[in-house]
Amino acid sequence: MIAYSTIGTNDMERARKFYDALFAEFGAKAFFERPDGGFVGYGVEPGKPFFGLAKPYDGGEASPGNGNMVAIGVDNAEQVKQMYDKAISLGATCEGEPGPRVGGMVTCGYVRDLDGNKLNFFYQGS
Repeated sequence: MIAYSTIGTNDMERARKFYDALFAEFGAKAFFERPDGGFVGYGVEPGKPFFGLAKPYDGGEASPGNGNMVAIGVDNAEQVKQMYDKAISLGATCEGEPGPRVGGMVTCGYVRDLDGNKLNFFYQGS
């Protein structure tokens, strides 16, 4: 149902370094970049849902939304911690340490990226 999610950045070079290293952990990479450098799409396979990183089109300042979050699906509960730890090592801040949520039905680890955008590394399964 979701084609892609986009978050904003005020420093594309810094954000690219963060997401290039973070997403390399599970084989995702930048596969599309707008010619003006204002948008980059990350994914594991073209034509599948992807993650977009963008400078705001209106030229204004990017800011994280209160209540907005992008959940990034991973393969297992251990990978939730792996991705959380990687993000923290790259300068992200903790928004909720990895662990079971919703009575153990899911495993999540929450961080804020370098621009303050909230990410959730998410696994649903037993």
